Amino acid sequence: MRVLTPFGAAAGDTRPLARRRPSLAGLRIGILDNSKPNAIALLEQVAEGLVARAEGARIVRWQKPGASLPATIIDEVAAGADVVLTASAD
Repeated sequence: MRVLTPFGAAAGDTRPLARRRPSLAGLRIGILDNSKPNAIALLEQVAEGLVARAEGARIVRWQKPGASLPATIIDEVAAGADVVLTASAD
C-alpha cells in the first residue's frame, strides 16, 4: 500500500503583509459582509470592539450578495475605509 501525504506545496508569489496602522483612532473601519450566515454578527462584534478602543473611529459597512465581488465594489471599499475586516462564518 502506498500512503500519500495530504500536504502540498503552496504555489504562487508571496506578498508582504500590509503595513500595520499605529492606531485606529479617527479611522473608518470597514466591514465587508459576504452574506454567509453569522458573518455579519462576527464582523459587527469585532468592529464595535475596535471602535470602543479607538477614539473617533467609525464603522462603514458593505454587503456583497455572493462569493464573487466586482472590481467596482473593491474600489469603493478601498476608497471608503482606512482598514477593512471581512469574514466567512457559516
